[in-house]
Amino acid sequence: MLETSARLLRLLSLLQTPRDWTGTELAERLEVSARTIRNDVERLRALGYPVNATRGSVGGYRLGAGADLPPLLLDDEEAVAVAIGLRTAAGGTIAGVEETSLRALAKLEQVLPSRLRRRVNALQAYTVPVPRDEPGPRVTAETLTVLTACCRDREVLRFGYRTHDGSESVRKVEPYRLVNWGRRWYLVAWDLDRGDWRTFRVDRLTPRIPTGPRFTARELPEDVTDRVRRGVSSAAWRYRADVTVHASAEEVTARINPAVGTVEAVDANTCVLHTGADSIETMAVHLGMLNVPFRVTEPPRLVDYLRELADRYRDATG
Repeated sequence: MLETSARLLRLLSLLQTPRDWTGTELAERLEVSARTIRNDVERLRALGYPVNATRGSVGGYRLGAGADLPPLLLDDEEAVAVAIGLRTAAGGTIAGVEETSLRALAKLEQVLPSRLRRRVNALQAYTVPVPRDEPGPRVTAETLTVLTACCRDREVLRFGYRTHDGSESVRKVEPYRLVNWGRRWYLVAWDLDRGDWRTFRVDRLTPRIPTGPRFTARELPEDVTDRVRRGVSSAAWRYRADVTVHASAEEVTARINPAVGTVEAVDANTCVLHTGADSIETMAVHLGMLNVPFRVTEPPRLVDYLRELADRYRDATG
C-alpha cells in the first residue's frame, strides 16, 4: 500500500484526467478502501485542489477549476511537450510572452528529471532554425485574449483596422474564429456594417474596449481554414494575378503551398492559378517553381519583370 503522501500524488494524477471517477474506481486503482478515498479527497481540498463530487449512478469525483492555480502533475511526454512549447513561444509571433515563457521554462527545467532535461536540451542543441527572410508581423497576447474571449462569449467587437494600402477604418463585427496561418493570425467574423463574412489580419487591428452586446451565433458558411486560405492567397496581397497554367488543377495544387494561391480547373490539362504576393519578385519566384508551362497577361509589372528575368537567365547561360 502506498504511503499517504505518495497516494495523494497518485490520486491527484488520476483526478487530472478529464473524466469522472467513482469512489470505487479510485479505491481499486490505489488499493485502498472507499473511506480512505473520501479522506484523501478532503486532504486535497484542504491543500487547495477543488475536487468536485456528484452523487448518483453516474456521479463521481472530478478536479475542477479554483481561484488559485495549484501544482500540476505531468507525465514524461507531457513535460517534454510543455518545455518545447515554451521555448517555441519565447521566439514566436506573439509579442509580450517571451519573458513570461522563459520564466515558466526556467521553473519547469529546474524540476525536470535529468533524463527529460537531456531530451529537451538535445532538441535545442541539435535543431537549427532557418532565419526568416523578413520579420513576421507580431500580435500582442492581450489582443489575442480579447478576440478569443469575444469569440467564446459571442460579444460584438469594435476595432480600428488598417488595410494593406494603409487606409484606416473602424469595424464592427461578430467574431467567430481565430486562425493561425504561418507567421500571421486572422480573425474570421461577420461584418455588421457590410452584412457579410470578412477575414481580418490581427496584426492590423486594435480592439476597442469595452466590447458590445452578445449576439446570436450564425452558421459558419464554410471551413474557416479554407476561407482564410483564399483570403490570404488573393485579396490580402498587394499584387494579384490570374495565371493560365498548362497542367491539371490536381498537379498544380500539389506543387504549391496553399498560401500561394487557389487553383481553378479549366479542363483536364489546363487550370487558372489565382495568386498574389506583396512583391512582383515573390510572384515570379512562385511561378518559376511550378516547373510547368504557364502564361501571364497581367498585371503589366509582372509581365515586364518576367521578360526581364528571362533575359537575365538567358545572358547567364549564353
